Amino acid sequence: MGLTKSEIFTDEQNRLASLFKVVAHPARVAILQYIINQKTCICNDLVEELGLAQATISQHLKELKSIGIIQGTIEGKAVCYCIDENVWKQIQRDFDVFFNQEVKVSKCC
Repeated sequence: MGLTKSEIFTDEQNRLASLFKVVAHPARVAILQYIINQKTCICNDLVEELGLAQATISQHLKELKSIGIIQGTIEGKAVCYCIDENVWKQIQRDFDVFFNQEVKVSKCC
């Protein structure tokens, strides 16, 4: 498959596609669910909780952080992450707008 021509799509389409891409991996969904369920910042306990290698988790955290859905701090060896509530709410609104579009099909294929 060739390169995508993202410039032919609207900013909104590109942004939504990026969001879908980042949250489309089950490990990232698991990371988000774990952080949300903790109701606090988490520090260095994802490896034990998820059973994935540290390098794998780090890569997934990097992807989640790239869209701003999580934020984190690094102090020495301690790395703490939490959900950015403002970004989370914006993503909820974006997905709501996308999925709440009315679909009417007058004839099925």
